[in-house]
Amino acid sequence: MELKRPAWIKVKAPNSKEYENTKSLISELKLNTVCQEAACPNIGECWQKKHATVMILGSVCTRACAFCNVATGRPDLLDPHEPERLAEAVGKLGLEHVVITSVDRDDLPDGGATHFANCIKQIRKSSPDTTIEILTPDFLKKEGAIEIVVEAKPDVFNHNIETVPSLYKRIRPGARYFHSLNLLYKVKKLDPTIFTKSGIMVGLGENNAEITQVMDDLRAADVDFITIGQYLQPTKKHAEIARYVTPDEFKYFERLARTKGFLMVSASPLTRSSYHAGDDFKIMKQARSIVNQAR
Repeated sequence: MELKRPAWIKVKAPNSKEYENTKSLISELKLNTVCQEAACPNIGECWQKKHATVMILGSVCTRACAFCNVATGRPDLLDPHEPERLAEAVGKLGLEHVVITSVDRDDLPDGGATHFANCIKQIRKSSPDTTIEILTPDFLKKEGAIEIVVEAKPDVFNHNIETVPSLYKRIRPGARYFHSLNLLYKVKKLDPTIFTKSGIMVGLGENNAEITQVMDDLRAADVDFITIGQYLQPTKKHAEIARYVTPDEFKYFERLARTKGFLMVSASPLTRSSYHAGDDFKIMKQARSIVNQAR
């Protein structure tokens, strides 16, 4: 039975002039965004503020996760000019903070790591004051891939755990929970100055004890920032929503995560990995500075 969407989930349809301008520029530069591909509910608010999460490495994914609306199948040919076009878009939008994500590319020898690094380098060259956040796939069985990306020095390295371990087989069948944890741990070991970030969706059938365990596992991997948001079913062929988590429960998760020692926590029904990412980065940077001064 389909659950009725509660009032706290509903958002206004995008119709602002700034939204249309952002949409036109992204189309003109032939860029993909996860905002469009994943049917993000926050697209109107973010694009009005000229915030967009660019999706590199094509628009077709080699995985078929049960929660994700991105197309799956035979991936696109790699576009060698994409890093330059992305850097151009960052400049034209005047972004202070950019979020770059991608489809999974299990077909590439390095999983797309070199392409990520090239995008970071091009943005650094043309917009040196822009801070860069990346949201990467897991680079499963791609030896040396993490090192390539870390060497390019993004400001934030985000890789989402997505859900609790007991739901991986159903929700994220192509991935491995402990591999994702180890990736985040490895990033921090390779370069402790890079902020690490991860997120989970709730409302898929997990319980509070499992959510708490994920928080503990992420802190053990020295992750700085956790995001927790409501899972929303993109289409009827995707995983069903088990329940809608209330705003008060999200406030509880936020308080709990802060007691675990995360520098930054974003927990709300409409929280997504890159929602308010630029503002959150500034807060997280300030929090680290305070912690370092206290030592």
